Amino acid sequence: MFKSGFTTIIGRPNVGKSTLMNSMIGEKIAIMSDKPQTTRNKILTVYTDKEAQIVFIDTPGIHKPKNQLGEFMNLEVDEAISEMDVLIMITDECKTIGPGDKFIIDKIKNAKSRKLLVINKIDKYDQSDITKMEEEFKKFKVFDDIILISALNNIGIKKLINSIKKYLQEGPMYFPEDYLTDRPERFIVSEIIREKALHYLQEEVPHGIAICIDQMKKRNNKDLVDIKATILCEKKSHKSIIIGKNGRKLKGIGKSARQDIEKLLGSQVYLELWVKVSEDWRDNNYILKSLGYRRKS
Repeated sequence: MFKSGFTTIIGRPNVGKSTLMNSMIGEKIAIMSDKPQTTRNKILTVYTDKEAQIVFIDTPGIHKPKNQLGEFMNLEVDEAISEMDVLIMITDECKTIGPGDKFIIDKIKNAKSRKLLVINKIDKYDQSDITKMEEEFKKFKVFDDIILISALNNIGIKKLINSIKKYLQEGPMYFPEDYLTDRPERFIVSEIIREKALHYLQEEVPHGIAICIDQMKKRNNKDLVDIKATILCEKKSHKSIIIGKNGRKLKGIGKSARQDIEKLLGSQVYLELWVKVSEDWRDNNYILKSLGYRRKS
């Protein structure tokens, strides 16, 4: 009997949602960073084996919005929670259950989906703390299973996939066997550039940047892709930080991004990056829509 279904991954910012999804499908689709609110859009990815097809929805971290971009991100989460076969709540709490996790539990407790709790980063904690947290989460009587993992080190991933399969119903293969994501290459390329920028930039800059792919085309009769992209920022002072002294920081972002993009596309890449100041773009309807952060009316 072949099974299939849809699974949403939710959790507080920076608990490892994107790392978990990448680990489960065996490919890097969602970008990863140690900075919160890295994921801004829902990202659909697909895991397929001989027994089942699991369609995963990675979501932005649940947080209190401070601008229209934040409101868009929370709406993405709300939509992803509804009508799923399985909900995965991921946490890295191993000392006490904080208000963020309690808020999420209250948000999903009445959902009709099966609910799995995933405790991530277990390689960083003592077994006694992990056992205590399992017992604390069980008291909520919300979760069908509790799975212990380290998404970064691929610990417990197979057990989690088997747990998801257990709650899926018999169903069709919604996507071709080799299908990985609904996102086009241009989106993934822009996210790779943003990921590298997050790694290179100081704390006050990351949430105020966005990436616009201005051009992406293959050169005639050559295994070379030309990509021109603009890094949007909100302040002139941020522009100078992104560029860095003698352009070193921007060159570092470009070099690191190019290496990952070449792996993605399987060809050589010529990447040209520009930096543009666009004040308050996170509250600008036109810019948000052009970047894919606004819902179609």
